[in-house]
Amino acid sequence: MSNKALDTKEEDSETMSIVEENKNFPEFSWDKIPLYMHVRKKTAYTNDEIEYLSKFPLITIEKSTGYETFGSNEAGTLETAKAIKSINPNTKILYYKNVVINWGNYEEDELFLEEHPEAYLRNDDEEKSLMPNGVTPFFDISQEIVQNYWLSHVKRITESTFIDGAFLDANIKVLVPSFFGNKVGEDKQQEIEAGYFTMLQNLNTQIGEENLLIANIIRVRPEFEDTGREFLKYFNGSYIEGFDNESFGMTYADYLVAGIEAVQKSAREGNVIAMSLGIGEAIDGSTIGIDDVRESVELEGNLNDRIDYLLAIFLVCAEKYSYIYPHDGFNSLTSAVWLKTFSQYEKNLGEPTGYAIQDGYIYTRSFEYLDVWLDIENQQAKLNWK
Repeated sequence: MSNKALDTKEEDSETMSIVEENKNFPEFSWDKIPLYMHVRKKTAYTNDEIEYLSKFPLITIEKSTGYETFGSNEAGTLETAKAIKSINPNTKILYYKNVVINWGNYEEDELFLEEHPEAYLRNDDEEKSLMPNGVTPFFDISQEIVQNYWLSHVKRITESTFIDGAFLDANIKVLVPSFFGNKVGEDKQQEIEAGYFTMLQNLNTQIGEENLLIANIIRVRPEFEDTGREFLKYFNGSYIEGFDNESFGMTYADYLVAGIEAVQKSAREGNVIAMSLGIGEAIDGSTIGIDDVRESVELEGNLNDRIDYLLAIFLVCAEKYSYIYPHDGFNSLTSAVWLKTFSQYEKNLGEPTGYAIQDGYIYTRSFEYLDVWLDIENQQAKLNWK
């Protein structure tokens, strides 16, 4: 795929990569902090909400969008995208599709599974393999019929003039052997992984030239050779979650250092980065660092320090085609920050003068109108606007 940097020079931190233009990529500007939106709502959005959404250059319309109003996720997504595009045709809108989980309210999925019940992933006892919630099943993507269905579904939706590409989720579940290995055995896990790569190869061949393909793929994990970056050849970039926490026996600071390095490298190579960082705490019992649902936040409280810290993390990573969404969950009906803005978003930013400079756990970086200081060991940041 042709989204990589044309030229990268590493003589010093002042020399920046030259990133190739790509017609499928979102609009980008350093004028203000570049923002991303990732959202769902089970009913139709209001006119004010559509107006709000139309201001974002890159939007993922999540699963469970509009199904109560329009009858399915597919119809809800298309109607939402159509409304946004009527205001801002330049907004890039991604259709959410999981690579393996059978989330509900997809009309085409339900019809396919009614006709092909063998398409469910089953264990040795012929029971459906389920997500940790004990309810949600998986597709058996080791089967060619399932691969073909998945591809035809994504292809049909992305052929809409209102959709600019796909957001592909649960890649890491497929690529970490223990997740499915513990459910259906090592041999079946390897078949699932092989089916996944077949799907991605065919996806690139059939729709990759005309669509923006973003995956939830970069993650610091011991199973990955290069933090998931080794799989970016299939995509135009990565969504980022599971970032601002500790994991795998690493301290918070060391885990975040590794994540920052992975995102910096990927952004400098010309990949789109859609960074999701949580304002509120993760819900008890949810996967640490996963941002779909979070504890609600009180807007009356002082969130400035937390927002500054999240923005500083983003800004030491960001290059052209990097975007951020600080949030308290993706459900617009429960989010305290939905339809809100923060004063930092309104300030002039300007282009970076060079890459971030790292000194242990402290990072600094300058932009035309902002100097960033970030201390991840103590979880502090200073945004000094000029």
